[in-house]
Amino acid sequence: MKRFEPKIVCFLCKWCTYAGADLAGTSRLKYPANGIVIKTLCSSRIDSEHILHAFARGSDGIFIGGCHPGDCHYQTGNYKTKRRIVLLKRVLEQMGINPDRLRLEWISASEGNKFARQMTDFTEQIRALGPIPKYDRKEDISNG
Repeated sequence: MKRFEPKIVCFLCKWCTYAGADLAGTSRLKYPANGIVIKTLCSSRIDSEHILHAFARGSDGIFIGGCHPGDCHYQTGNYKTKRRIVLLKRVLEQMGINPDRLRLEWISASEGNKFARQMTDFTEQIRALGPIPKYDRKEDISNG
């Protein structure tokens, strides 16, 4: 039987985590290719609706990467992200989605190794959880 390969959407801050992912790639570091990257200007630009939409469309996990606290190019963006993710994990749990399917990491542009480790760890975590339970699309949480 074929091993489950999770679908992971990665929202990455342009200034830090995206650059860290780029460094991991140019350094030829090995990590699973399960993530589909969406580059954002700041982790705070990722609305809860984006995450819910990704889950509604079949993503098994969501990885969000931003600048380390205190290093945000937009001053306090990552603090807003942290608060939003704490609340969103509660919402996911009430919706019957394991909150461990959503991960937030602070990864700088120079931390390609950390990006590769976190993506490997998260992919294995999602693989262990299995596919996200499907539900009736008529009750689509994203309304679209």
